Amino acid sequence: MTRSPEEISHALLDAARMAGADAADAIVIEGSSISVDVRAGALEHAERAEATDLGLRVFMGRQSSIVSSSDSRAETLTAMAERAVAMAREAPEDPYAGLADTTQLSAGWNIETLDLVDASEEPSPGALQSDALAAEAAALAVKGVTQVSDASASYGRHEVHLAATNGFSGGYGRTQRSTSCVAIAGTGTGMERDYDGDSRAWQSDLRSPEEIGRTAGERTVALLNARKPETGSYPVLFDERVSSSLVGHLLAASNGAAVARGSSWLKDSLGEQVLPQGMSLIEDPHRPRISGSRPFDAEGLPTRHRAIAEDGRLMGWTMDLSSARKLGLESTGNAARGVSSPPSPSNWNLELSQGEKTRADLLRDMGTGLLVTSMIGATINPNTGDYSRGASGFWVENGEIAYPVNECTVAGNLREMLARIIPANDARRYLSRVVPSLLIEGMTLAGA
Repeated sequence: MTRSPEEISHALLDAARMAGADAADAIVIEGSSISVDVRAGALEHAERAEATDLGLRVFMGRQSSIVSSSDSRAETLTAMAERAVAMAREAPEDPYAGLADTTQLSAGWNIETLDLVDASEEPSPGALQSDALAAEAAALAVKGVTQVSDASASYGRHEVHLAATNGFSGGYGRTQRSTSCVAIAGTGTGMERDYDGDSRAWQSDLRSPEEIGRTAGERTVALLNARKPETGSYPVLFDERVSSSLVGHLLAASNGAAVARGSSWLKDSLGEQVLPQGMSLIEDPHRPRISGSRPFDAEGLPTRHRAIAEDGRLMGWTMDLSSARKLGLESTGNAARGVSSPPSPSNWNLELSQGEKTRADLLRDMGTGLLVTSMIGATINPNTGDYSRGASGFWVENGEIAYPVNECTVAGNLREMLARIIPANDARRYLSRVVPSLLIEGMTLAGA
């Protein structure tokens, strides 16, 4: 008889106790997915996957180990537990390791309020293929598009359950429906490519494949005949498609694990100004139908609404239990983990304060500079915040887009950059990271 993720997780804990573990936690992820790729009007690839993955972490005092498997038979669970205990006995002690106290555990959550599971039927392979073909056809209908390298549609449903010997037991499910398209225009060295895509928890929220394909095609054609921009100091407008990467660098520097290691350019900046006054960065893991939502973290602690930065000032670190113990603080309920890895700090849904001006207003205000729509590579010094990334997009003259540009580098220092960002009002509120286009004056461009 097939067992549920909850039953398997508790069976793992029983096996760990029988093997002699002092404490243990188990995570079980059960899921199925189906994806379809088309090319040139025909099916190119179709794949269906179903799996149940198990992870067991055991503690022998302050020594610990992790084992994982995709086999949930009783004899496998016993073997996993015995191996984990044997490994833990040989592991070095970690004074910060251990499960949460019972007083810290999440209780009484209402998973229904998060609305993470679409109750409608799983789409058929034929329906997914139709969506992918519609996206491809819409992209090819855009004048100048020569081919579509990839048009895809997919669906997935997953259940996760976490249980531990400290008494915690909880689980939830989520669905995901996606459509994407990559278009190509031009030939030879003048070839350009761009994309569009959408991913939602609910099928009914997904943008149409026709819109996705058309947008991918229009974005691609707009990049034709690109050239290198001038080298110098110019204002740079990070388009909403890429602006969340700047927030990502702030999050990496405020991650408790990095701070505890001393490898963060924000390590001595609690309470200091890291964003302009009036701007805040808020984490909310309880937004309905959003991919980053969850009722508890990977250590069974409640997730909560909190300000990472408020009125521009850094309010705190993002921590799991281990990093919090190292810093002498309390976990913020931000532990994430897979079946074969220990918990580590991670962020959930985020929203950066938006401005009052449109992106067009910021383009007009910047005069001459660069609009960045795509970025590649990254050289970030975690200790100083020095920043350098390859970029492409559009050159702006007299407040209007003049021509596409590529093969340039944008450089600066993250502390200085983030302190002077000017936000637009164009953030997409259905994303897990709600970040508008961001204008930064006086950045260094290396081009022609």
